[in-house]
Amino acid sequence: MKPPEVREMKSAELHVELDRLRRHLFDLRAQAVTEKLENPHQLKDVRKDMARIMTILQERGEKYVA
Repeated sequence: MKPPEVREMKSAELHVELDRLRRHLFDLRAQAVTEKLENPHQLKDVRKDMARIMTILQERGEKYVA
């Protein structure tokens, strides 16, 4: 997900996407523990996407639950 794509989204959509990414990160971590994760780079990508969304929300003055 690129920053221009994130900036085009509405705040409500960003909150939903952030929740979805948090659940996805949890699932990826569970896979990493059980050694079933095929691409470990996915963890980094998801964390970066979450950071992008949180940055945009902060720029807008929105609150997000960390």
